[in-house]
Amino acid sequence: MQLVADNLHVINPVVALALDQYDPGPIQDLVKKCEAAGAQAIDINSGPLTRAPERKMAFLVETVQEVSRLPLLLDTSNAIAMKAGLEAAKNSQNPPIINGFSLEPKKLGMILPLAKEYQSPIIGYLLTPNSQVPVDEADLISVALELYEKLQAAGLTDDQLIIDPVVAPVIWENGVRHNQSVLSLIRNLPDILGFPVTTIAGISNLTTGNIPMEKKQLLEEAFLPVLAGAGLSMALVNVFHTRTLQIARACDALIQPGIFSWATL
Repeated sequence: MQLVADNLHVINPVVALALDQYDPGPIQDLVKKCEAAGAQAIDINSGPLTRAPERKMAFLVETVQEVSRLPLLLDTSNAIAMKAGLEAAKNSQNPPIINGFSLEPKKLGMILPLAKEYQSPIIGYLLTPNSQVPVDEADLISVALELYEKLQAAGLTDDQLIIDPVVAPVIWENGVRHNQSVLSLIRNLPDILGFPVTTIAGISNLTTGNIPMEKKQLLEEAFLPVLAGAGLSMALVNVFHTRTLQIARACDALIQPGIFSWATL
């Protein structure tokens, strides 16, 4: 289970100020700390970037790549910014992951084609065309099949697809029920689509809302092993939650084939 740092987010005031001033220092310091904490990939969450999208996304990608060779996820709904980020990273060892698209017409028309153009993996959210979160597994499967059809029609290959079934906040009326469907879907996706499906989940989504920090971390720590057992490929996490990362490494040590070693913990 690959651990993706969700810490480089424009809602972080330090990141927002550094981006506005095109100051690489604070961003590079954050990336170095994420890598030291155990991040295996970095999600660059720039938000919609309504002003100077090309310049700002290119700056973010170049700034991160100056200090880290970790794989990157480019997380924006702005297609202009996404293209600029992909262009800035086109000479990197691994193409960045596009994060992401859904059945929303605008994303099908503007984000999905970029995966073909740059031969990048792309995350597909299991959301309805009007961005609603399906509750039951049957509805999730229906969206997954339609998403896969759109991917094929765009000329992409199976190994470019990463499915995000969208973890729901537990405080939602059907949050727990939806998340139980997510677990079942992750287990069943390879049989449904007929190939080994890469999956990703945003762990912090689980505790969105006004919840005490100790309870947030407790739920993260409880949910992560369940996701790992279901076969989750990638976990988007706050890598500064030390205990969560320790548990993730322990999950891998118990699930992966081979001889167990305490050195992996």
